Amino acid sequence: QVQLVESGGGVVQAGGSLRLSCAASGRTFSTNFMAWFRQAPGKEREFVAAINWSGNIPYYLNSVKGRFTISRDNAENTVVLQMNSLKPEDTAVYYCAAGKAHLSYDYWGQGTQVTVSS
Repeated sequence: QVQLVESGGGVVQAGGSLRLSCAASGRTFSTNFMAWFRQAPGKEREFVAAINWSGNIPYYLNSVKGRFTISRDNAENTVVLQMNSLKPEDTAVYYCAAGKAHLSYDYWGQGTQVTVSS
């Protein structure tokens, strides 16, 4: 089992920045890929960003490219999502996920709320 705990959500004005962190514990060798998803009210959960074990291959949702950056520190078992130039449409609960392959995530955090006001 892998336990994931997110932190760093909050309320920010449009154009501002937030930094989300996710700490992994347990069987962290199962975290080849780590990712962030989000779910806005009334919408389905969507993929936001992911990164491989080495940290050299990131994947992004098109609408966040150039604004969000995902990174990981395997020594600390953490993954970070730096979010800049935030827009109201980025408002959602953000979830950390981990798994052995991209888009195949077995473990999920409890989520952290991000609210961007206009």
